[in-house]
Amino acid sequence: MSSSDRLTGLDASFLHLERDGAHMHVAATMIFDGPSPDFEEFKQHLEGRLHLVPRFRQKLRFVPLDQGRPVWVDDPHLNLDYHVRHTALPAPGDEAQLRTFAARVFSQGLDRSKPLWEMWIVDGLADDRFAIVSKSHHCLVDGVSGVDITTVLFDAEPEPAAVDDPPQWIPRPEPSELQLLGSALTERVTVPAEFARGVRALIRRPAQALGAVRHAIGATGSFAGRGLSAPESPLNVDIGPHRRFAWVRADLADLRRIKDVYGGTVNDVVLTVVSGALGRHLRSLGHDTDGLTLKAMVPVSIRTPEQHGSLGNQVTAMMAPLPVWCEDPIERLGIVRRAMGNLKQSKQAVGANLLAEMTDFAPPTIVSQAARLQPRQRFFNLVVTNVPGPQFPLYVLGRQLRDIFPMVPLARRQAVCVGIMSYDGGINFGLVGDYEGLPTLGGLAGDLNDELENLAALTPTVGGNGSTPHEPARSTSTS
Repeated sequence: MSSSDRLTGLDASFLHLERDGAHMHVAATMIFDGPSPDFEEFKQHLEGRLHLVPRFRQKLRFVPLDQGRPVWVDDPHLNLDYHVRHTALPAPGDEAQLRTFAARVFSQGLDRSKPLWEMWIVDGLADDRFAIVSKSHHCLVDGVSGVDITTVLFDAEPEPAAVDDPPQWIPRPEPSELQLLGSALTERVTVPAEFARGVRALIRRPAQALGAVRHAIGATGSFAGRGLSAPESPLNVDIGPHRRFAWVRADLADLRRIKDVYGGTVNDVVLTVVSGALGRHLRSLGHDTDGLTLKAMVPVSIRTPEQHGSLGNQVTAMMAPLPVWCEDPIERLGIVRRAMGNLKQSKQAVGANLLAEMTDFAPPTIVSQAARLQPRQRFFNLVVTNVPGPQFPLYVLGRQLRDIFPMVPLARRQAVCVGIMSYDGGINFGLVGDYEGLPTLGGLAGDLNDELENLAALTPTVGGNGSTPHEPARSTSTS
């Protein structure tokens, strides 16, 4: 076992957070043109590329007595028939049925004794289409590296790219319980040596080191202070294991036009429409939103270009204010744009990253206990994550991918989250809601649709006076 096979503190935290129905896997529902490929042919296609993502052939082993973070080991019993599954929608095979199926798949936890991923081929989708529903545990992959895996498993041209014959895979022998414990204790002994190097550097360069310490303390304080201020809301209730799923399609060009006219970023526009949709929906349910600003946890990738294609999580977070009280979309965009600009100038994202890195040095038992305290704290009201996808079409065995809708896990006492992913000129919103905690998820998708249309209609063409014609956003949800 090498140190690279051991989970980082951040990755391990997703395992500790997975309790009482709050599953910590990420997923995507992908819609393709054309008839589905032959199932055996698809499995062979996948198996021929599996060596490019070796973590998908590994499983987790847990260290006895919780004396170290879990490690990835080769699974000698890997069975693609378990991980790659085949199903079909009944007639008429509409998108509502697909969303219901995807929500049910997403509601089921992954078996920790096996590699932590599943892939479903779904036949029978109307209009000569099929779908793939794929899910992986969050400790295995974050959103940005997930995009990289997609580009590895799929092709950028209709004709499948030739792949060299994969090397024969001979799984490494599984370590025994004693070996797992010994490896963890050995690593623990080596950590003080690294700490000693830091102490020596502090003695040699006290002024520079002291400045770095002040910066770190300020950064973590900024993050923690802001994170603890999330208000009470109807979105923060006890949740169960079952999920609803809704989605909204939009045109990425519309969002870019809006940010070009009013400034900021596409992500600012995304947060603006999400804020508006939440406010509109809460008011429709009779809730007072006067003065209410929700907090969204916005993951920010810190993956370097050299790290693209590697698995595991390379993310930090920012706590973004969502001014749901503001009903004017242009005013709301200005508020969000200024607030996000101020956050980027602050130390908050740096602080979140430092807090995540600190878990690498915390004993696993402490990390586990800290995770159990999460329901008692309200650091944020919901997660809003925006992942940039490839801006070119992808194919599987010659079939073009038309849509990809992300599915993001719910944290405990958080009944909704919003995943956003751009792909080939479009931008799709995937809304995951707790089945009992947010039975009106379809209505929230409709409100998001309306907010997208309103903001686009109010935005003039860059350099002109009229509105730019655009395809209306379309919202859909589980039945």
